Amino acid sequence: MNSKKIIKELQNKYPDKEVILDPPENPTEIICELEPTSDHTERSIALAIVGISKRHYHKKSTEIYEAVKGKLTVYKGGKKFVLHEGEKLTIEPHIIHYVVGDEAWFLTYSEPGWTFEDHIVVGESQ
Repeated sequence: MNSKKIIKELQNKYPDKEVILDPPENPTEIICELEPTSDHTERSIALAIVGISKRHYHKKSTEIYEAVKGKLTVYKGGKKFVLHEGEKLTIEPHIIHYVVGDEAWFLTYSEPGWTFEDHIVVGESQ
């Protein structure tokens, strides 16, 4: 993943938004918080760019992933879903999921808003 190029593009497009690298040293996921939970706890919106994310679930949040650029493969509850630009997928609480893409860009809408405490990592993606 060309992290430097992606970070520069996000900083140019969203100069006042926080960009999060996961992991920080060699990111496989880059997240730009467009409407963070700190602005309103009931929801959040982020733009994510992935190579691969960690397997995880949320105790409270329902997420909707919307593919924006590229092809996004979502593994949800042991099933594979392929999203193309404009397609969406809802992920309910307690469902283990992760995503894979070749620098796939997607919006993630969370209700209630995303928090570290609600993001439970359950091991490496496969």
